Amino acid sequence: MINYRIGNGFDVHALVHGRDLILGGVKIDHHLGLQGHSDADVLVHSIIDSFLSPANIGDIGQLFPDTDPAYKDISSLMLLKEVHKKLINNGFSVINTDSVVICDNPKISPYITEMKKSISDAMDGLLLPAAIGIKGKTTEKLGFTGRGEGIAVYTVSLLYFDPALCLN
Repeated sequence: MINYRIGNGFDVHALVHGRDLILGGVKIDHHLGLQGHSDADVLVHSIIDSFLSPANIGDIGQLFPDTDPAYKDISSLMLLKEVHKKLINNGFSVINTDSVVICDNPKISPYITEMKKSISDAMDGLLLPAAIGIKGKTTEKLGFTGRGEGIAVYTVSLLYFDPALCLN
């Protein structure tokens, strides 16, 4: 039996002083960064959860707990690389992923091409940049994202499962 599975991901992190702002593995020019145990890349975290759920192999908090010092300040692209290996070992491949990054500032459009490339590279090029959707949306100054207190991301992904490819 070959089938397709849809996964949803969501993440949010507060914006704070004294941290770099990393989105999609790319350092964004901004006076605030995201608070978190890892590099707090809210985009990659949302993508990871959208992969893990339909594969039924946990969630980001279970696999990479924020209580484990091994993940302190780690690049979220390294976490994505590990998750991608787990997907392959469990017979899954990613068809596409599409994310909405919700923040009024900074504007992310100048960085989207580079973000897609870094995400693709973390997945060994098996998910092409053309299959990675990233768009920025504002809330017109409403809510915590509109006030510049944090960034939220929603992601939906399509995975393909073939039990014949399962290595576990």
